[in-house]
Amino acid sequence: MPPPPGNDDARRRPGSRDLTPLAALLPFLRPHRGKIVLAAIALAVAAGATLVLPGAVRKVIDQGFSAAASPDHIGGYFLGLMAVTVVMGVAAAMRYYLVTWIGERVVSDVRHKVFSHILSLSPVFFETTRTGEVLSRLTADTTLVQTVVGSSASLTLRSLVMAIGSVVLMAITSPKLTALAFAGLPLALVPIITLGRRVRGLSRSSQDRIADTAAMASETLNSIQTVQAFTHEDEDRRLFGVAVEDSFRAAVRRTRMRACMTAIVIMLVGGCVVGVLWIGAIDVLSMRMTAGQLGQFVLYAMLLASSVGALSELWGEVQRAAGATERLMEILNTQPQITAPAAPRAAAHAAGRVSFDAVTFHYPSRQDHAALDDFTLQIAPGEAVALVGPSGAGKSTVFQLLLRFFDPTSGAIRLDGVDIRDLDPLALRSQIAVVSQEPAIFAGSIADNIRYGKPGADAEAVRAAAVAAAADEFIRRLPEGYDTLLGERGITLSGGQRQRIAIARAILRDAPVLLLDEATSALDAENERLVQLGLSNLMAGSGGRGRTTLVIAHRLATIKRLQRIVVMEHGHIVAEGPHAELVRNGGLYARLAELQFNEAAALAE
Repeated sequence: MPPPPGNDDARRRPGSRDLTPLAALLPFLRPHRGKIVLAAIALAVAAGATLVLPGAVRKVIDQGFSAAASPDHIGGYFLGLMAVTVVMGVAAAMRYYLVTWIGERVVSDVRHKVFSHILSLSPVFFETTRTGEVLSRLTADTTLVQTVVGSSASLTLRSLVMAIGSVVLMAITSPKLTALAFAGLPLALVPIITLGRRVRGLSRSSQDRIADTAAMASETLNSIQTVQAFTHEDEDRRLFGVAVEDSFRAAVRRTRMRACMTAIVIMLVGGCVVGVLWIGAIDVLSMRMTAGQLGQFVLYAMLLASSVGALSELWGEVQRAAGATERLMEILNTQPQITAPAAPRAAAHAAGRVSFDAVTFHYPSRQDHAALDDFTLQIAPGEAVALVGPSGAGKSTVFQLLLRFFDPTSGAIRLDGVDIRDLDPLALRSQIAVVSQEPAIFAGSIADNIRYGKPGADAEAVRAAAVAAAADEFIRRLPEGYDTLLGERGITLSGGQRQRIAIARAILRDAPVLLLDEATSALDAENERLVQLGLSNLMAGSGGRGRTTLVIAHRLATIKRLQRIVVMEHGHIVAEGPHAELVRNGGLYARLAELQFNEAAALAE
């Protein structure tokens, strides 16, 4: 599996010096073969009409201005020129529309595929890749792909056709002058090839710097309240300024190289053309060729020079797009570590029996430390179990493994007796509902947020879930009720309101296994009472059937009523039982309880 992309240059592959990465776009182009053929025909017609013009100009010069020519005769030539111009304009318009459509369609398909693939990647990918980096690839890099597919590729092909056609017609017009012109052609090709490779590497570096800037901005804006609370604005402005300047310098290096390449090519080609025209002018004066022939040759030489100049600029654009495509393919080639088995076991609505059998697990980034070590736990259907212990004891790891965000290093986790590695991860997770300490609220309506875990639920089911979660009352007081639009991350709601929406979401999901990650922490007494009411309804399940519930608790007062409390330390179970028994037996739980309840009593006084 290739390494996941990141913002560290040491982890990036050096950009290759060819256009091979662009071949990865072929699967996105194949469905539009018909439009590509039409665009090619339009391009050929437009190029052909352009190449006809110099021949018509020759006839105008050599025959239209002769002494025997009449005004009507001249008019016929100019009408022919007008017809060619109309054909050229219509064909150019068709080519522009078709290639732009293809470019927009391809970039939309690429964005959709990359985003869909990102959603399938395992958490380890996001441990090493910042969100802003991924967003940069979805936006800036795909825009470069759109540029090359929607315009640069077409213009490159057009310039190539024009260049080849001009060369052929120049040779027909004057073999001598053409041979002289081609004697200097290698001088123009050398900088296009050598400097173009350098532009490719600089383009890749420039895109990486843009990604770094986007990653930093995303990270800062997602934590804007923390930034402002710690008055870190000036330092973040400074750091962002440094990132922007790095991006600017990288862009300037790329632009400088492209400008040098363009200038060198134009000067070399222009010098060759001027020298050849000098010789042609002498031939006209010596009556070895007509003025019309020289005019025709000049026009073809100008078309050749402009085409070669355009190719030098477009080559830089194509190089940038190749670098962007390479970065996008890095994501698409990153394989998720958690995948469905070849023949997954069927996962009907589970009874909810969960078992951890001698599970040992190391996080990929912390191989020297076992988050769980020979961890064994059996949970009966409908049973509620609390996990308590100090930070780093492995409580959250139990949730991560049960959701199969990671696979255990050794041992097995089973749901209703089936190893969860034999289930499709999607089918497994459909059996689980989660209410976290900081629930994710999305920038949609309240109803959309509640039905997030069950998109097809109707309005009545959404409201019933909200009632059970003790959320209906505050929702109906809002101006738009369930249609009220929430800001990003639900910042317009209080902590208790966000928790109750998350509980309603879990109730509506109606999954047999429930994971609660300190769902009542940092709430005031009134909100905690309402959230606890919603949690009680959630744990009870539909029809009075209790859900298998795992609770991570830091505040022991919230889980005193549970009959089974599992005490964890350093990835091991060190004790389990009801609250009173654990306090009576002493040990870690008794010390935690003493600290918390004594502190609560002191605060009450």
